[in-house]
Amino acid sequence: MPITNAMVLAAGLGTRLRPVTDTLPKPLVRIAGKPMIDYVLDLLAAAGVTRAVVNVHHFAGQMEEHLGRREVPHILISDERDALMNSGGGLAKGLKLLDGGPVLVMNADLFWIGEKPRQPCNLKKLAEFFDSERMDMALLCVRLEDTTGHNGKRDFSLSEDGRLTRYEEGMENPVVYAGAIAMDAALLADAPDEAFNLNIYFDRAIARGRLFGLMLEGHWITVGSPEAIAEAEAAIRRFRPEG
Repeated sequence: MPITNAMVLAAGLGTRLRPVTDTLPKPLVRIAGKPMIDYVLDLLAAAGVTRAVVNVHHFAGQMEEHLGRREVPHILISDERDALMNSGGGLAKGLKLLDGGPVLVMNADLFWIGEKPRQPCNLKKLAEFFDSERMDMALLCVRLEDTTGHNGKRDFSLSEDGRLTRYEEGMENPVVYAGAIAMDAALLADAPDEAFNLNIYFDRAIARGRLFGLMLEGHWITVGSPEAIAEAEAAIRRFRPEG
């Protein structure tokens, strides 16, 4: 079924991108002339998302001003000015601004290009793939060779039936977590109010056999350092030579 609610995790300090992030938040760093968070929000809008929560902390005022100019999706701000909540705590806090039900979750510092025209986009396919009866979460995954800016770490092993387990050396079908999740907001109903890492819920789901993965089509880009900006722009030129 289509998923119309989303959350974008955008409150990090962007320390590895200094000095660029000494004057602006990481999600507003421009890649090929476009702020990273706009790549993310455009992907969500193309998938049918109409409301998206975005959490803010670092240069929160700049984030609010920029996001206030967007019409689609409609943006709700989860304010973390007082304290960063880490990935899990930030997600749990932000989800309280939505009505519950299925939700797409994305990180603000990664996106992908090269989706096939006139075909369902990756996030639509992820939403259709997610089945709350069998899954706690469905993660979008990508092959290492289809990434730019990644540190080379393989995160999971993807089995033939779609289940994910933590990758260990020698395992078959290693994949990189592409930073997008389909899940039901009720999964975090028992979450603590303080900061915590979302990996806790990944590991719980693995233990229950309820963490699943879907492979991304296209090329995945993450930007974690000043040098990675040029690498990301080069990848965009390769996939969009007309631009």
